Amino acid sequence: MEKLSIKTELQQNPYPGRGIIIGRSKDGKKAITAYFIMGRSENSRNRIFVEDGEGIRTQAFDPAKLEDPSLIIYAPVRVLGNKTIVTNGDQTDTIYEGMDKQLTFEQSLRIREFEPDPPNFTPRISGIMHIENGNFGYAMSILKSANGNPEACNRYTFAYDKAVAGEGRFIHTYARNENPLPSFEGEPKWVDMPDEDIDTFTNTVWTSLNEDNKVSLFVRYIDIETGKYETRIVNKNK
Repeated sequence: MEKLSIKTELQQNPYPGRGIIIGRSKDGKKAITAYFIMGRSENSRNRIFVEDGEGIRTQAFDPAKLEDPSLIIYAPVRVLGNKTIVTNGDQTDTIYEGMDKQLTFEQSLRIREFEPDPPNFTPRISGIMHIENGNFGYAMSILKSANGNPEACNRYTFAYDKAVAGEGRFIHTYARNENPLPSFEGEPKWVDMPDEDIDTFTNTVWTSLNEDNKVSLFVRYIDIETGKYETRIVNKNK
């Protein structure tokens, strides 16, 4: 597998949809995650990220224009002890509640499927970061229709027990900007993680996303030794 540039991957795809990046900084000191949302419809574009405790939630930028909140209003990021959950839907709560009852990441998602939004049947993508005693590992999941067939759900979990310095993984909902939108294919992309401070990395990701379609971006750097974190949120709607 070829290690890819996050910047190039984003610049070459005008509509990856929603995406999760998780990895470790080049100096090995920081666990990094980023989550972005994009939109083609007015309803999807009418959103912002706002802080919610240790996590974030989506919110309508203009409540008067909100049409259907069911798949666009949710908490993408929640923190459960030393675990940070990042997803593209309300399965964040499913994972949080399941793991709080001692289920695994994978077991918690067994009751969920892809989104009920024909003809796209958008995949549910999820990530979990675990930092403990100076160790950092993570996992990613994608729940998708069987090659566009909504009668079956294909479930994939990818675990990275020890995050390697300077490396990460990137998963997003759509492979290409087509109609209907084809689901992401294969395992999460192997990407080069930055030797950059949080503001520089945030700017790199944000400016690489398609100007017309990008909506919001969340970035968090977590100190692997102390667990302390820094967060950045960027919203196109202001």
